[in-house]
Amino acid sequence: MYHEPVLLQKSIEGLNINPDGVYVDVTYGGGGHSKEILNRLKGGKLIAFDQDDDALQNVIDDERLILVNANFRFIKNFLMFYKVLPVDGILADLGISSHQIDDTERGFSTRFNSELDLRMDRKSGQSAKEVLASYTEEELKKMFFEFGELSNAKSLAKAIAFEREYNEISTVNDIKKVFERIEERGRENKFYAKVFQALRIEINHEIEALDEFLKQSIEVLKPEGRLVVISYHSLEDRLVKNYMKSGNAEGNIEKDFYGHEKVPFKMITRKPLVPSEEEIEINKRARSAKLRIAIKN
Repeated sequence: MYHEPVLLQKSIEGLNINPDGVYVDVTYGGGGHSKEILNRLKGGKLIAFDQDDDALQNVIDDERLILVNANFRFIKNFLMFYKVLPVDGILADLGISSHQIDDTERGFSTRFNSELDLRMDRKSGQSAKEVLASYTEEELKKMFFEFGELSNAKSLAKAIAFEREYNEISTVNDIKKVFERIEERGRENKFYAKVFQALRIEINHEIEALDEFLKQSIEVLKPEGRLVVISYHSLEDRLVKNYMKSGNAEGNIEKDFYGHEKVPFKMITRKPLVPSEEEIEINKRARSAKLRIAIKN
């Protein structure tokens, strides 16, 4: 399977689908969530986004579906182009797909000695290999600390800067060799998950793209429209929570002249919904998922 959709029923129920409405799946992947949305539509439409060319192979043959090969940070432009504004609901399943993790050529997993790429869109941007070769030691430290939440970010950056003076760091095994004296003993898998998370977020500008998407979601949803987001780490979840709470990245609630709070959403989930033990048993990659749902005021 290309990708096992996470929190499928809870996220689709969160959209509260109108059979004749217009919905957006900004992370198409294997089409699991999109298929379930289409099953509940009659005269409605679904616009789906995915920047990874591989996802295009999974397009569902349905005239109600438009699949856009682009990053979801361009959601407003494409919805304007297709003349479907405003929309009834938006679904985002953030993170990487099982296909991307399992593809031995993409470099997303430490299980394979593949070249360090980690780009969602392989047509543009720097690969992980290029970032490790070109970033300054200070830039590497910032990346590992901010996006990997690694307390030893300074040591990691220093190790890379030293190694690349003598050898190219181009494969998964290369980076493991650089960090073999720094990795957390007994917690190697978690340590490398954070290292690769930092690289992936930096290379794909994930936080920046998510920020732009969330800002535009407020504009493109109709009143009572729903925003449903599944996140997988604290950086994503914090940003999603802040936008749903206040309409901005910082989480600061603004007030009007009379002191009334100006909030664009009503949060349905004060605390995020998480997968059941049964789902985690079937799909281990669901274990860190958090689902938040909000309705536009």
